Amino acid sequence: MNKAGLVEIIHESVGGTKAACEQAMEKVIETITNTLKKGDDVSIAGLGIFTAKQRAARQARNPRTGEMVNVPAMKVPKFKPSKHLKDAVR
Repeated sequence: MNKAGLVEIIHESVGGTKAACEQAMEKVIETITNTLKKGDDVSIAGLGIFTAKQRAARQARNPRTGEMVNVPAMKVPKFKPSKHLKDAVR
C-alpha cells in the first residue's frame, strides 16, 4: 500500500473529490513533519507515536572504499506502534 492507495480508500469511504483527499493526506504528512522538526512528538490514538530522536556523531566505514568517515550528529524520525496496532497485526 502506498500513498495513492490510502487516498483511494479515503476517497471511497469519505467521499468528496480525490484531489481533496490527497490534499488532506499531504496536510497530515506536512503537519507530522513540521511537528517533528520542532522537536515535539505526534501521538495518534490507535496508531502510535512519531518522535524525533537525536543520534550521536560516530565513525563509520565506507563499504566501497573501506575508508573511515565521520557521520555527524543528527535527528532521525522514529515510530512506536500502539498496542492496538501491534495486536491487530499479530
